[in-house]
Amino acid sequence: MKALIFDKPGSIVWEDIPEPSLLEPFGVILEPVVISPCSSDAHTVFGGGTPKQARHVLGHECIARVVETASQVKGFKVGDIVAVPAITPDWRAVAIQEGCDRHADDHFSGHRLGRTWPGVFAERFALPDADTTIAHIPSGITLEQALMSVDVMTTGFTGAEYANIKTGDTVCVMGIGPVGLMAIAAAAHLGAARIIGIGTRPICIDLAHHYGASEIISYKNGDVVEQVLDMTNGIGPDGVIIAGGDDSVFRQAVDMVRYGIGTVSNVNYYGGTGSLEFPKFSGGRGMAGKTVHTELARGGRARIERMLKMIQYGRIDPQPLVTHKFKGLEAIEPALHLMNEKPQDLIKAAVYV
Repeated sequence: MKALIFDKPGSIVWEDIPEPSLLEPFGVILEPVVISPCSSDAHTVFGGGTPKQARHVLGHECIARVVETASQVKGFKVGDIVAVPAITPDWRAVAIQEGCDRHADDHFSGHRLGRTWPGVFAERFALPDADTTIAHIPSGITLEQALMSVDVMTTGFTGAEYANIKTGDTVCVMGIGPVGLMAIAAAAHLGAARIIGIGTRPICIDLAHHYGASEIISYKNGDVVEQVLDMTNGIGPDGVIIAGGDDSVFRQAVDMVRYGIGTVSNVNYYGGTGSLEFPKFSGGRGMAGKTVHTELARGGRARIERMLKMIQYGRIDPQPLVTHKFKGLEAIEPALHLMNEKPQDLIKAAVYV
């Protein structure tokens, strides 16, 4: 079957690879219906990929059709159109019982699809546990709405959930790309009264206001820490959600978050190695009472079905995130290049296979 392979840093190629094997007794084989290349896929190929990752099928954002099920699969049948979570923990791992679902077997073991398992950039792919992983899509939800739930929506909501938002809080969202936009929506649903977004692209600014942002500030207008502190009378926001940016945003978040009860919630990916700066002064020389939480997105069937309920009952519509559409499996390649180039009118791309 045909698949798009990460050949080596900076290079992707189409190849014929073996058909996926059905893993008994709980596995499933799926064929993509609609795919969204992720910025992390683009980063792997064009920015941070290593030779160790070479010869791998990428991709982890997908709505798919069930092609074959193993003998003990109970909740799904051949022909079902399902949402495939980007995060696919092994729910049978012992550490799950300790609440460690995303790192149960190893570091980042929840993020296996397209990382240590062959991903969705192929004619078919396999998952080992259908009933705990793939999610039913309620009637009335579009394919694009469902597609946005499997990664960017759950990631944005994860960022907001770990920000310890209380009714009436002031929250700052750093980065208003697709994840940041969903973090803004989630912060509003969790009760934030004032939501300050940081970003520059007009298309994202418009959507940020649509999803609940009170104000948007820009790096182009000076130091964002000073801007946020000025806007909050020197107190700072109760929560800061980091949803994008380079290494400097980590320090900026600690700088600006409120002393004593403030929380920094990071769902941003920082490439390379080395260290992130923790500022001594705004960190109270180690005694500021500021909480920093770093987290991978929540995944699995129950989580994504909850995201889909939010869409089903009109609490949120992530469809406006899809700004570019492609047709055909081969279109994954130009869509992936688009995610790397990030033109001004792009938020997310959908590839109808």
